[in-house]
Amino acid sequence: MHDVLRLSAEDLVAVFKTIEAPGLEEMEGEFAALLLRQPDLAAALSGHLTCYNPLYPGMWLAKAFRPVGEGRGRGYNTSKHFGRVVQRFPMVTLVAPSRYDDGPAFQLVYRAFHSYCGFIHMVDEVRRLEAGQYLGIGTAGFSDAQRRVPRPFLLTGPVAPYRGDIGQGRAGFKVESEVPALSGSRYIRRLRPRDRRPCCS
Repeated sequence: MHDVLRLSAEDLVAVFKTIEAPGLEEMEGEFAALLLRQPDLAAALSGHLTCYNPLYPGMWLAKAFRPVGEGRGRGYNTSKHFGRVVQRFPMVTLVAPSRYDDGPAFQLVYRAFHSYCGFIHMVDEVRRLEAGQYLGIGTAGFSDAQRRVPRPFLLTGPVAPYRGDIGQGRAGFKVESEVPALSGSRYIRRLRPRDRRPCCS
């Protein structure tokens, strides 16, 4: 198992830049989730309040995904809330250029659905550390400065099958609004030199 538990957020971003993206087909099922070291106290506090708050949304257990075709997928988060295992915070998934190095990353875009994570413009990027272990970097906020704060997490699995789609879609949503690299020729120029990587096939 790749040892990321002791690394700083800065070191985790550096590791993220050296690893590759999984394809949509690889990311199917539920993956056990764990928040890693955050870049500062504010990020650590907000991360723990979001992920490990027993009142709401509960204790974070997993993220789950399934491919749906045409380069897209769906997913959700699983938490334990007052003894019940519940699904919250749906997202759409795709492989798109990373904000950190323009290389492909498996991305989770929450704004596609109505939820707290959608409201705060949360976007996660995921790459493969090794078979069955994945490093994620989350971002959220209402400004560019807020979205530059990396929020690392670890996924392991899959550990369980996908439970089913949830969520109410946001009318008129376009994924380009949350992943700027997907807009027009900028996306084509950035992705084309890397689009033959085996991890993205």
